[in-house]
Amino acid sequence: MITEIAPAPERVAAEPARPGRKRRAWDEVPRWQIYVPLTVYLLFTLIPFYWILLFALRPAGSTSLVPWPMTFEHFEKVWTERSFGTYFTNSVYVGLATLVLTTAVALAGGYALARFDFRLKRGFMLALLCSQFVPGALLLVPLFQIFAGLRLINSLGSVVVAETVFQLPLSMILISGFIRNVPYSLEEAAWVDGCNRLTGFRIVVLPLLRPGLIAVGSFAFVHAWNHFLFALMFLSDQGKQTIPVGLNTLMSADSVDLGALAAGGIVAAVPVVIVFAFIQKWLITGFSAGAVKG
Repeated sequence: MITEIAPAPERVAAEPARPGRKRRAWDEVPRWQIYVPLTVYLLFTLIPFYWILLFALRPAGSTSLVPWPMTFEHFEKVWTERSFGTYFTNSVYVGLATLVLTTAVALAGGYALARFDFRLKRGFMLALLCSQFVPGALLLVPLFQIFAGLRLINSLGSVVVAETVFQLPLSMILISGFIRNVPYSLEEAAWVDGCNRLTGFRIVVLPLLRPGLIAVGSFAFVHAWNHFLFALMFLSDQGKQTIPVGLNTLMSADSVDLGALAAGGIVAAVPVVIVFAFIQKWLITGFSAGAVKG
């Protein structure tokens, strides 16, 4: 079959541009249209932080908009008189324990979801996703009854277990996505060299999951550090409270110590900022790896 080739259309001479008029491409945006919204957003973000610093560093009763003369009496007050040193230690314990437990369990579950096929696998994944729509308040009554039966009430271990249960579904889904991006042929090559499944996973797969594990672990730590509800409900002893509950004790029905509250907020925020500053590179790499479908 012979197909007739249509003649090429004649080229129309381009109309010469008028002198004095410069055509601008649609994708070229003036710089002020970029910098003005970014400046507004930056001010909207930084002004609350400056306001917190202002109340934390200026003397009590001062109305100055500049923290001068600078004082650290509010930090000393919350750290010694308000027992924030104890709250800080308890929060570090809860955060690190939740990080380790969540990462370990999610790693095992994520590997099973990524490498094995079993019945009702899709239903299990759907259940994990649907569990993210359940608010933490609905878990208080069943968890309280379970912990009461296990005699874990008023123990930091109850908060760690509750935070781990709350973080596990999303962590398992994320880690399974990271493991799928690791070629299965790498594990098979390790098996050929004489490794069993556990050894091959530890030698070959685990080093490649470092960005993903850091991303999942950091989110588990930050959530456990900032979560207020579980610590409030499961801990009754003041010496076992965490920082979010400690901040709540600075507010009463009659008055609020703004200076101490601002200083306590800075004490609560600085460790998280430092952690994210150090793991920023690994965090971005982990999210990039998890976003690519293997």
